[in-house]
Amino acid sequence: MAQVPQRFFDAAAVRTWCGLSLRALGRAREEIDAINVYPVADGDTGTNLYLTVESAVAAVEAVFAAHAVRTGEPPGAETGRMVGRGEGPSLAEAVGAMAHGALIGARGNSGTILAQLLRGLAQVLASGGETAHTGPTGPTGPTGYTDRSDDGDDGDHRDHTDGPGLRLALRHAAESARQAVAHPVEGTVLTVAAAAADAADAADGDCAEVARAAHEGARAALATTPEQLPALERAGVVDAGGHGLVTVLAALVETFTGRAPEPPARAAHGPAAPAAECSPARGPVDGVSPDRVHGDDAYRDDADGLGGPAFEVIYLLEAADAAVARLRERLDALGDSLVVVGGDGLWHVHVHVDDAGAAVEAGVEAGRPYRIRITHFGHGDAHTTHAERPPRERAQRAVVAVVPGEGLAGLYAEAGATTVLARPGEPPASGELVHAVRRAHAREVVLLPNDAELRHTAAAAAEQARTEGVRVALIPTRSAVQGIAALAVHEPGRRFDEDVVAMTSAAGATRYAEVTVAEHRSWTTAGICQAGDVLGLVDGDVAVIGTDVTDVAATVLDRMLAAGGELVTLVLGDEAPESVAAHLEARVREAYLAVDTVVYRGGRQGALLLVGVE
Repeated sequence: MAQVPQRFFDAAAVRTWCGLSLRALGRAREEIDAINVYPVADGDTGTNLYLTVESAVAAVEAVFAAHAVRTGEPPGAETGRMVGRGEGPSLAEAVGAMAHGALIGARGNSGTILAQLLRGLAQVLASGGETAHTGPTGPTGPTGYTDRSDDGDDGDHRDHTDGPGLRLALRHAAESARQAVAHPVEGTVLTVAAAAADAADAADGDCAEVARAAHEGARAALATTPEQLPALERAGVVDAGGHGLVTVLAALVETFTGRAPEPPARAAHGPAAPAAECSPARGPVDGVSPDRVHGDDAYRDDADGLGGPAFEVIYLLEAADAAVARLRERLDALGDSLVVVGGDGLWHVHVHVDDAGAAVEAGVEAGRPYRIRITHFGHGDAHTTHAERPPRERAQRAVVAVVPGEGLAGLYAEAGATTVLARPGEPPASGELVHAVRRAHAREVVLLPNDAELRHTAAAAAEQARTEGVRVALIPTRSAVQGIAALAVHEPGRRFDEDVVAMTSAAGATRYAEVTVAEHRSWTTAGICQAGDVLGLVDGDVAVIGTDVTDVAATVLDRMLAAGGELVTLVLGDEAPESVAAHLEARVREAYLAVDTVVYRGGRQGALLLVGVE
């Protein structure tokens, strides 16, 4: 269905653009992952960009949902029309949410740089959002950012920006992203962003004309990236991060014209080789100059034995600007691939180092780091030389599972699975799943994501592992309790296909639920909940809203067992009341004959309680 074009860049246009960008990146994700040969062939640039925009979309939708709750208007009612005062969130609120969501959800180097591009764009679009600019140059004033005056069509009060404002926003976005990178290099997403801004500067007219010019300029620059980076030219592909930005700008064109332009060509000089075959052992990360990695050796094959830092360190940081300036200097001395984005007291830090503790300690000295993520570039990944890879024999089959808490990680490990711990609010990236597959060191791997929102991440990881010669089956488990059911019937001695079918069948026959606490007031499928309410979700949808954990858990369990069941699995989080498990076990014994109950401790799993019924 054709997209209804937006006339101006207002809050509704922000929402539309974010949604279109997410869908476009979802379609292009595998292609972008496949050409991710620079700096290393970890095959996750498309997935990281998708997850970054997904976080931005969630933040924008939350702003619209919060406004709908305040006004009593159904969520989504604002879409497709001009959003004025009293009708929906302001442009400043929408772009602020977009930038904040991308910042806290940024994944990988490309996602981190995209987050700064969106932040730079938002700074300009929001800067005039609180007061009108009605200087001598016209209704947009001397800056041209935002018009909140009458447009002469229907006399209502507008909150939007136009073509000149979008031009300024694109220029500031490109400049702020470049400033966020410690050692910029041409031929990356930074080059593509600068070209988009240059083309927009030369465009006259409304937002549609400016967006179209920016997209065409970015697309032309993307085609020349192999001429600027030897790694890309050798592989015959364009820059993956730049491809992602062109995709996002194409969504911007569709927002204002109603039609999506043609996608960019996949390769610049010929078909791309499989990512695992055409990458150098260690090249510079997006925006990091080659001489900051290994000098002239940065583009050699890894047969020369060169390696890079052992750890990737990522964290959010609450700190003052002056402290962050000192942090940049210290981290730059510790390692490479340094990108620090953000502002206004909240920053996203990304760096590759050998001393992960020192990188975190530097963050502690600068302020308050949290959501700390440390990934070790272990054996068999693109950071490891052939001489370092262990000669041990591969196992025939292994299970790799994402688990939400330390207790479940122990349970899965006892059953023989290789686990990836997903802490609350910190879902793993595809690169982490690929690393887990490598750690499993098996010819055949069954992958259990145990979360519906990890489907794209897990699919990207599976595809990357297949390019490395591993036979991977992805079972779309949506909860850890479904993963437990699948593990229970896993038999390594069985034929691979038969084992996968049995595990898939067991997972699919397990209904799942969770009991958690609402963080804020919101619309749900069971009505409006308030912050602090206890929510019971069955198969992913809110089914019960209450105030007592035990009562909500009992209601959820009754609803699930009403359809029958033979085994109830309860996984208790650290914050669940001690009495809830005993109460539910007693209820099952008294009310449901021939139904068994098993209880596990999940640890810090986010939800108070996970429930499975087989």
